[in-house]
Amino acid sequence: MKQGETLLRERSAHGHHRVTYVELFFDLVFVFAITQISHTMLEHFTSLGVLQTAILFVAVWWVWIFTSWITNWLDPEQTPVRIMLFGMMIAGLLLSTSIPKAFETRGLVFALAFVGMQVGRSVFTALSIPASEPAMRMNLVRIALWLTISGVFWIAGGLVDSEKRLIFWMIAVAIEYAGPAMRFRLPGLGPSSLQAWEVEGGHMAERCALFIIIALGESIVVTGSTFAGIDWTVTAIIAFVVALLGSIAMWWVYFHLGAEAGSDQISGSQDTGRLARLAYTYLHLPIVAGIVVAAVGDELLLAHPDGHSGIKAIIGMIGGPLLFLVGVIAFKYTIRGLLQLSHLVGIVALVALIPFAHLLSPLALSTATTVIMLMVAAWEAISLGATRRA
Repeated sequence: MKQGETLLRERSAHGHHRVTYVELFFDLVFVFAITQISHTMLEHFTSLGVLQTAILFVAVWWVWIFTSWITNWLDPEQTPVRIMLFGMMIAGLLLSTSIPKAFETRGLVFALAFVGMQVGRSVFTALSIPASEPAMRMNLVRIALWLTISGVFWIAGGLVDSEKRLIFWMIAVAIEYAGPAMRFRLPGLGPSSLQAWEVEGGHMAERCALFIIIALGESIVVTGSTFAGIDWTVTAIIAFVVALLGSIAMWWVYFHLGAEAGSDQISGSQDTGRLARLAYTYLHLPIVAGIVVAAVGDELLLAHPDGHSGIKAIIGMIGGPLLFLVGVIAFKYTIRGLLQLSHLVGIVALVALIPFAHLLSPLALSTATTVIMLMVAAWEAISLGATRRA
């Protein structure tokens, strides 16, 4: 790179950076990763299996959201940044293919791929930031050091048996997720300044909205592929429609008003770094997790719509939407300062359904949760529409 040139994005006072094609291309790896997560959860649907899958899921989300921060700061249209993203894609594909056996024979591969992506990307970015931006450069140095420390536990976990691996990886996840909350504070270096966390808010909001689309896309793929492989009875067709309506309701709850409001709020904020850290880095995690868990519930619904609902069906069909609504209500409260009554009533209704869930068939249970989600979507749309007209 010639003297005076920089890999940083140019900041504009108007509008926001568009999401580039290379970022969308990079996301394709995570389409596969989300598919692997949902299938792994379905195949290991025990308390231990769910915990292990949760560790893998939060790792996948973390590597993606950290990369979104980096492509907010660096210009993906620059060749060195593109090459870095292509390298991340190779490692990401290794990470994704290792997910089903990450707690069996491929733990070390998963750990090395994850650490390579996290540390390698951070070091590349630190070296790419010009000397004229010392606060931003030191922020990336702190991040790289934190991720190196957590990387020791990731790799150590990959070298031991599955029981010890879970402990090591839980420690690693705790370190990773504590980092942004503590502004990557280090002895002798202190924490990063809030100014070093500033982002182009519209771009960050759009990137996270696109990941929601990835998760919803996985839900639709699960619904379609499962429906294609079963007999098309009347019950199966009704189950198919119910599952699809559930995905539509989730889209409506998030995108009808929340995504646009979040983009407007963070774009106009004087503290974009703090808002992006809370609303997008942390609070989007339960939203995406809820969609993934609901997709597992949809697959169980289509496979066995009749009979009584077991614990797996209850977790998928109630737990998924419940987790989703908890994340969305927290997200919307963060960006608008309003506690959505419709979402709160939806959460209460889902919780109230739990004691009776085992008495219902999977189809009846899924229909009930879908009706609740559609009610939440309609209530919010009507009430806020009336407020705007007033």
